[in-house]
Amino acid sequence: MAGLKDILGNDFMKEQFLNAAGSGRISHAYLITGEKGMGKKTFAQALALMLLCENRKEGEDSCLSCPSCKKILAGNHPDVIYVNHEKQDSISVDEIRRQLCDTIEIRPYEGKRKIYIVPEAEKMTPQAQNALLKTLEEPPEYAVIMLLTSDVEKLLPTILSRVSRIQMKPRTDKQIRAFLAAHYDAPEESLDLCVAFARGNLGKAISLLTDETFSIWYHEAIRLCRNIRRLDAAEISQAAAKLKQLCPDLQELLSLIQLWYRDLMMYKVTKDMNGLAFGNERAAMMELASLSSYEGIEEIMEDIETCSLRLKANVNPELALELLFLNMKEK
Repeated sequence: MAGLKDILGNDFMKEQFLNAAGSGRISHAYLITGEKGMGKKTFAQALALMLLCENRKEGEDSCLSCPSCKKILAGNHPDVIYVNHEKQDSISVDEIRRQLCDTIEIRPYEGKRKIYIVPEAEKMTPQAQNALLKTLEEPPEYAVIMLLTSDVEKLLPTILSRVSRIQMKPRTDKQIRAFLAAHYDAPEESLDLCVAFARGNLGKAISLLTDETFSIWYHEAIRLCRNIRRLDAAEISQAAAKLKQLCPDLQELLSLIQLWYRDLMMYKVTKDMNGLAFGNERAAMMELASLSSYEGIEEIMEDIETCSLRLKANVNPELALELLFLNMKEK
C-alpha cells in the first residue's frame, strides 16, 4: 500500500483530491471505476490514508508513519471498514446492512472520519443497493463511502446519481515499463510483451509477468498464429483443445490473438517493426503480411470479436475457438 502521490499515473485526479482534502470539500460517497488491475483498491486505500493521517498538512499527502497511517497500512484501523461477502458472485442485503448501514451512525472511534470501502460493488443485489441508497441519501457528516466497481452498468441509476465518480485512467506504456523494470528481473522481450498486452493496466502487466502459466499458453498461441496457414483441420482442432486446456481465461487468449493481428496490420501498412508488441517475430510478420489482404485481416479482427461474444454467451469454448482458427487459416 502507498500514499496518494506514490500511485502510478492519474496525476490530475490525485492533485484534485489533495486540494479537496485541504479545503474540506470531500464527498460523502465515491464510485471508483476501472477494469480489474487498474488500482481501484489501492486508490481507495490511499484516500483513506490521506483522510485519517494525523500529521498531514494542507496540500500534502499522508505521512505513512503516524499511528493512524500505520494502522491503515496494517489493515487494522477501526475507522476503515471493508465490506466483505461470503458468496463469490453476490453481496447480499444482509451483508450491506450488517457491515455498513447498521454501523454507520456509530461515530468514528479514533479519527475524524469513518471510511467504508466496498470492493466489487457491482455484485450488490438490487435489494442491497436499495438498502445502501437510504444511507447515501442522508449519510453522517463524518462518513465516506467508496464503491469500487469494474462494471458500472450493474449499479442502479439511483446509486449512480448520489456518488462522485472516479475513473481510473490507463497508465502509459512508458510508465508501466519503467515500473516493471525497476521491480522485476525479466528479459526485455518479456517486459515489452507484458506492457503491450496490458494496455495501460499495471495490475495486469504485473500478473502476466509473474504468472508462469502465461508464458506456456502464450508461446502455444504465438506458434498457432505464426503457422496457421500450414495447419490442417485436425491440427487446428488439436490446437483449440490444447489452448482451452492451457489458458485459464480464454478472453485473455483472444486479446493476445487480437494484438497479433493488430501488429500484422500495422506492419503491412508501415513495413516497420518498431513499436510492435511482437517485434521479435519479424520473419513471421513479413511472410504473413505478404500473403494476407487488408480485408482479410480486418475480417479476422471481426471474427475475434464474434468469438468473444460467443464465449460470453456460454457457447462450447472449444468449438468457438476451432471456428475462429479455421477462419484465421482461410482469411
